[in-house]
Amino acid sequence: MNKRDLVECVAAELGGSRQGAEKAVKAVLDSILDGLDRDGSVTIAGFGTFERKERAARVGRNPRTGESIDIPATSTVGFRPAAALKRAAVPA
Repeated sequence: MNKRDLVECVAAELGGSRQGAEKAVKAVLDSILDGLDRDGSVTIAGFGTFERKERAARVGRNPRTGESIDIPATSTVGFRPAAALKRAAVPA
């Protein structure tokens, strides 16, 4: 499922327009990004937790040449699913 499919599902569930559903999906995603920026984590009960993680700088290796390269520190986002989501994702 991609964003377009998600918008279509939301529109069908709400019985509204695709434009309204697209605004709703965008608002949710923007709110998650804002929460990560402001607080470092966003918890949605029954779904899971999005959490900002920091990666330290390190030395890597160019696989083509074998040359050592410096990889700078960066931040990324991790997701830890809630127990309810884990149970829902397990095939019956």
